[in-house]
Order: sequence, then C-alpha cells, then structure tokens
Amino acid sequence: VERLLGAGADKVSINSAACATPDLVNKAVARFGSQCIVASIDFQRLEDGGARVFASSGKRCSGRDPWLGRRNLADRGAGEILLTSIARDGTMQGYDLDLTGKIASSVSIPVIASGGAGCYQHLVDAVLGAGASAVAAASIFHFTEQTPKGAKKFMQDAGIPVRLS
Repeated sequence: VERLLGAGADKVSINSAACATPDLVNKAVARFGSQCIVASIDFQRLEDGGARVFASSGKRCSGRDPWLGRRNLADRGAGEILLTSIARDGTMQGYDLDLTGKIASSVSIPVIASGGAGCYQHLVDAVLGAGASAVAAASIFHFTEQTPKGAKKFMQDAGIPVRLS
C-alpha cells in the first residue's frame, strides 16, 4: 500500500490479500486512512442463486458469502467496496443489480458496481436502480463506439451528478 501511494495512487484496492488476511484491511486503514482503502469483492453466482467470494483472479473460492463479507469489510474500516461480478465481467450484459442493490443498501460506505456494463443505461441502472455510488467500466469503451465522455453526459442527463471535465 505504501509503495502504491508513494507512486502516486490515490486509493489502493485490496482483494485476495484481504481474503487471506482480513486484518490487513484494519492495518492499512489505521496507517493510511479509510479514504485510501478500497475493499474489492469478486463474486460468482451459484446455481441456487446464492453467491461466493473468489480470490486469486477468480481461481480460488473463499467459501464466503459476499453479503456477509461486505459488513466485515465495512466494519474493518474500508472506505469503499468495489463489487465485481466475475460471470458478467466483459459480457456487456449489465451489472448484477440484485446483489449490488442489497450490498449498497446495507453499508454506509460507497459501493462501486463492476462487471457487465455494455451501454450507458447499464451505468444509470446501477446508480439509480441499485444504489451504487459509482460504476467501473472497461469493455463498453474498448469494444463499442461509446466513450467515457458520452457515458458521463448520459448519466448527467439522467440526474446523476458527474464531473464532466
């Protein structure tokens, strides 16, 4: 964390290391402040509709439920939660609005929806429909003619405050 912040990062996202050593979040927050620490939850849906947290680039199931993990990470002082649907990531079929909504409404820290944006409306749906504080997107900009500027304008027109400059 210290090296990344020293190299100019404003925030550091912790995922696999937090799964292996949850106290790492507490220690990082104590040393650098919650505003610098983003707890990342990568999850995969199960056949029964439940979900499990994965680590190591989606290769290792932690056995933890993201619903339970979100409170643990918030209680440990994380400043934000980055919530990524492994199955939807790169599909451009939309975010997992159900789990995003449940988690966003149950914590007092910002939740960033990730995994699945394919059109500007998906971004709006995550914020206005599911209560995400922000969205992360990549494929929408790499594999379509849609742009970050266009996304921001669309979100602003939908009533979401965004920085256009």
